[in-house]
Amino acid sequence: MPNVLTTFGLFSGFFAIILATKGQYADAAVAIFVAMLFDGLDGRVARLTNTQSSFGEQYDSMADMLSFCVAPALLMYFWQFSDLGKIGWLGAFVYTAAGALRLARFNAQINVQDKRYFQGLPSPAAAALIAGMVWAKQNIGVTDYDQYLTLVSWIILVGAGVLMVSNVRYYSFKEINLKGRSSFKLLLIATLIIIVITLWPSAILFIFFFIYALSGLIMTMIEVRKKRQFKKRVKKA
Repeated sequence: MPNVLTTFGLFSGFFAIILATKGQYADAAVAIFVAMLFDGLDGRVARLTNTQSSFGEQYDSMADMLSFCVAPALLMYFWQFSDLGKIGWLGAFVYTAAGALRLARFNAQINVQDKRYFQGLPSPAAAALIAGMVWAKQNIGVTDYDQYLTLVSWIILVGAGVLMVSNVRYYSFKEINLKGRSSFKLLLIATLIIIVITLWPSAILFIFFFIYALSGLIMTMIEVRKKRQFKKRVKKA
């Protein structure tokens, strides 16, 4: 079953590429989010059914490479960069290569890294940032600021790639216990979040993953500042 779910995710990423080549950019972005859903399910199903395997881990990484590295890069290329020449496809390649390196590093460090944090922006989150931006803009339509859209899109795409291979830490949310009893307040908050997302899913998802991408940078800046303050205190002492 986990491998079947991974295959569904792989198909979603492949279908996103097909849709992007046809100019159906919003649908392609949605397909990437569907791939994220299956990517989140296959690991949990494997743990619940005790069917984890090294084959499943490798297969999942290959599916992630297509769905979260190649598909978002090609979506962005066909959406904004096809007329830019080398600058356009180089930006798409930088993101793709960074995603591949991110997945390789994650697999190499899977047994040694701190489970509370990811090292570098996770590839599904980077893909969601790109897909969310495309989906939201397609729903908004034409604006007075579209002349800056290509530049902003290139910066976000390459920036997401750089964050994936960086040493910036991102909270993994793996410490959240979903097996225990939840309070009424937590249930109410979850319900409100679902309602807000359904009102305007494209914009809300883009904002959420944009904030998540910034959260690692903010957390790193806070840690650096604390270390500097600690060193100053040690010198004074």
